[in-house]
Amino acid sequence: MAGRGGCRRGREQLELERLGEAARAGSCPPSPPLSACSRQAWSRDNPGFEPEEEGAAAAAAAGPVLEMDVEWGSPAAGASSSLGSGAAGQGGGGGGGRRQRRLPAGRGGAEVPSRHQVPPDGAAPHRAAWAKRLARRLRGLWGTRLMEESNTSRERYLKSVLRELVTYMVFLVVLCVLTYGTVSSSMYYYTRVMSQLFLETPVSKMEKTDFKTLSTMDDFWKFAEGPLLDGLYWEMWYNNKTMAENKSFIYYENLLLGVPRIRQLKVRNGSCSIPEDLKDEIKDCYDVYSVANEDTAPFGLRNGTAWTYTNEKDLNGSSHWGLIATYSGAGYYQDLSRTREVTAVQIASLKKNLWLDRGTRAAFIDFSVYNANINLFCVVRLLVEFPATGGLVTSWQFQPVRLIHYISTFDFFLAACEMAFCLFVFYYMVEEILEIHIHRLHYFRSLWNCLDILIIVLSVVAIGISIYRTSTVDMLLKKLLEDQNSFPNFEPLAYWQMQFNNIAAVTVFFVWIKLFKFVNFNRTMSQLSTTMSRCVKDVIGFAIMFFIIFLAYAQLAYLVFGTQIDDFSTFQDCIFTQFRIILGDFNFTEVEEANRILGPIYFTTFVFFMFFILLNMFLAIINDTYSEVKSDMAQQKAEMELSDLIRKGYNKAMIKLKLKKTTVDDISESLRQGGGKLNFDELRQDLKGKGHTDAEIEAIFTKYDQDGDQELTEHEHQQMRDDLEKEREDLDLDRSSLPRPLSSRSFPRSLDDSEEDEDEDSGHSSRRRGSSSSGVSYEEFQVLMRRVDRMEHSIGSIVSKIDAVIVKLEAMERAKLKRRDVLGRLLDGVTEDERLGRDNEIHREQMERLVREELERWESDDTASQMSHRLGTPLGLNGQPRSRNSRPSSSQSDGIDGGGGNGGNNIHV
Repeated sequence: MAGRGGCRRGREQLELERLGEAARAGSCPPSPPLSACSRQAWSRDNPGFEPEEEGAAAAAAAGPVLEMDVEWGSPAAGASSSLGSGAAGQGGGGGGGRRQRRLPAGRGGAEVPSRHQVPPDGAAPHRAAWAKRLARRLRGLWGTRLMEESNTSRERYLKSVLRELVTYMVFLVVLCVLTYGTVSSSMYYYTRVMSQLFLETPVSKMEKTDFKTLSTMDDFWKFAEGPLLDGLYWEMWYNNKTMAENKSFIYYENLLLGVPRIRQLKVRNGSCSIPEDLKDEIKDCYDVYSVANEDTAPFGLRNGTAWTYTNEKDLNGSSHWGLIATYSGAGYYQDLSRTREVTAVQIASLKKNLWLDRGTRAAFIDFSVYNANINLFCVVRLLVEFPATGGLVTSWQFQPVRLIHYISTFDFFLAACEMAFCLFVFYYMVEEILEIHIHRLHYFRSLWNCLDILIIVLSVVAIGISIYRTSTVDMLLKKLLEDQNSFPNFEPLAYWQMQFNNIAAVTVFFVWIKLFKFVNFNRTMSQLSTTMSRCVKDVIGFAIMFFIIFLAYAQLAYLVFGTQIDDFSTFQDCIFTQFRIILGDFNFTEVEEANRILGPIYFTTFVFFMFFILLNMFLAIINDTYSEVKSDMAQQKAEMELSDLIRKGYNKAMIKLKLKKTTVDDISESLRQGGGKLNFDELRQDLKGKGHTDAEIEAIFTKYDQDGDQELTEHEHQQMRDDLEKEREDLDLDRSSLPRPLSSRSFPRSLDDSEEDEDEDSGHSSRRRGSSSSGVSYEEFQVLMRRVDRMEHSIGSIVSKIDAVIVKLEAMERAKLKRRDVLGRLLDGVTEDERLGRDNEIHREQMERLVREELERWESDDTASQMSHRLGTPLGLNGQPRSRNSRPSSSQSDGIDGGGGNGGNNIHV
């Protein structure tokens, strides 16, 4: 304490000398240095302040000035700006991401000039400084973790991450409301009732054929004359009363817009080549559909659009991807009528004059309806494809779209969300541009940065499609109202609406995936990303081996089963079918019926290699990597996480609102209840009941228990009381004496002040700022605790092993004593036989057998000793390693036995 006080007095004397030099040089008049209490009070009233050694040293070197630091998150926020003509010329240090304002500081009667007290001759520098501050404020809005300096403190870094996370969560909520607000369950029911009407209605009461099961051209005309007319024109109520004239309401709710259109595409005769041997038998040949083979010549009646070709541009059409081929938007078309009778006559005329022939490859039926109850359009397309093999294949599209916006109150709320979404897109565009400007090409090395760019690009494309769709639908509706007997071509709008839905879906998916970027700051959740990044090389190697075998089986299946099984009819279908087999979705009967030999062989070997071997190898790779990551993270030093920062802010807010007591209050109350005597168990029990952790309690007690007797003496007790009273005075001064500044401003403290102040706001009283002699930090304490736990576990295992060795040695000594007694009796018997002159052959055989057993036991002990040396050298009773090939002599056995023993009883062979 004396050394620290002397250091402080030396620094204050140095500051006073610098003040004197500055005053003699014409600078501002000297003012008293800022007291420790004032600096401490200001710092504790600004929870966002983190003192740094560089900043403290710079403040000490610059004189008795107070710096107001405003954190904007960006390291490139510029140098410090000052007020007044004198300050404008000084500059001043200023780290990245701060705006520093230097003001003469003092206490008591010291006068602090206001920010608006500017000399008349400094108006121009003041305006320039104000413009710079405004620019820094605007740039600070885009401060992210990538704009922080590498040497920034962990807490400040997490604050930038937290602000970025909150902003991103608001963006995610706006995007979800915007996307889900345009989709409802009514769209599904709308599609279902329309599809049931046109797809599942039989062509006649006597036949069960419907649109899905059409097989011939005759079936097509039956559908056109039956279910199609019945579904399009609802002119009578169920009581046979006529509905509104020239208007058709499907299901009495859906208005038929304009008139329907029927269109076909043909290929010309002779588009394929006929073998020479069959030219006499086959005169006509129509190839599969392609734009090059398309027939454009008039046919049939050769008048009207139904018999003459119209190109795609005049029809304002677009290509369509069918089941067999991709068809253009041109062709021969017939616009139907608004009444059922006229439409029936038109269809009958087309059928009579053979509108569909051998060259027909596709027939389209297009119409659109609108339901005002739910404000939805339904664009319908029924497609009948006529392949070159004969027969026909049907497909359909029912696309419910919301083309008219901003009608209800919820629509206007969605409009506000659209505006907010556009602002967020602009915000993130500026943010990414600033980050690219700072990091250059290194910016694109991060996968998360590339994902940000992708989200912005998709968002801009979605905005462009939405604007185009809104502007185009107004023109189409205006044209439809002018001529209600024309065909309203909503198909391009439906196409762009489908693309918009796809882009919106992908954007929402990537936006949700990006949450892992922020979740990874949690120690537990980061294990997933670390595991995937570590095992990526092994997974790539496994994927190469997997797909080599997988594609080999796909080729085999396509060639063997492709002509007979629908699931293997194309190579793409083979790939998806094999993935289904891996997941357990398969039809073994079809495979076996297609090929009774290769089918079972293919299925059995595929399941064995892909499921039982390769899939388990993949799981083993992931499992091993996860185990390594988990063990590595257990050994890493614990750092401050987002949850810790949020908990810290919550505790600060509760303390500010006086809803929670500080650590100072809890300890003071415990000391008062102890009556001057307080041991560790009492303090632990009392403070744990008030919500403090064992680590905090042990750190506090260890700080003041200097003799280590687990009890506070009177001197230690008084020292704790003095420190607590000092902390209480600082807090009272913080709350009452000083005006409350903005939350993002604070006065920096010098290095010696940071050594004295404890981090009370975080709840860890043992954590000191800038101090290396007052104890360890909370993180270091946690690491040491884990090490001690591991040591205790290891020591317990060693003690148990030693106990087992001692028990075994005792058993060996008891057996040795028994053998020694037996050998002694045998020796006495041999000696007695020799003395009496009797035959001692029996005693000698018994002695040789015992000696042989002893030698075999020694050899077995040598083998066990060698095995133990491979695992680790066993220790003897004195802690020395036992020799591998040494045999214990009987004299050593006697010494172990305790004590010496009779030397005459030892037997040496």
